[in-house]
Amino acid sequence: MRILGLLLGILLLAGCAEKAPAPEKFQFTAKTLEGAEFRGEMLAGKPAVLWFWTPWCPSCNAEAKTVAETAKRHNKIQFVGVAAQDELDAMKKFVSDHEMSGFPHLADLDGSVWKRFGVTAQPTFAFVRDDGSVELLIGAPTAEDLDQRVSALVQGDH
Repeated sequence: MRILGLLLGILLLAGCAEKAPAPEKFQFTAKTLEGAEFRGEMLAGKPAVLWFWTPWCPSCNAEAKTVAETAKRHNKIQFVGVAAQDELDAMKKFVSDHEMSGFPHLADLDGSVWKRFGVTAQPTFAFVRDDGSVELLIGAPTAEDLDQRVSALVQGDH
């Protein structure tokens, strides 16, 4: 009887166990360009794409349409733009000019999110797998390469 009670207790505790905390890189809070709070831990456990960009970057400007179209096609993947190295007004203008309001963009004014992910250049993509692992791609991929990498996140191809 004691063993049965012990097993029942273990099962109850296991059922009530809290989810493991998000990996450290996802433990941040930032503001979107509109001033809303964005919690990085919401990205943990789900496939996502973080696009690190600056308003004055020629490559970022050239690929903005491709990123927006890819995000629209892959609506089951969370896309997040992470803007830095400029003023908030310039960041908002970039999003407006390129019609990129389909996913949130963070105003990383102090570069803390960039540092957290080890980003040192723009553009950079962070492909986040559901297991929390992150693959960085520095530079501007072709539309086909970006689409393949995002598709692989959904299919679980690692």
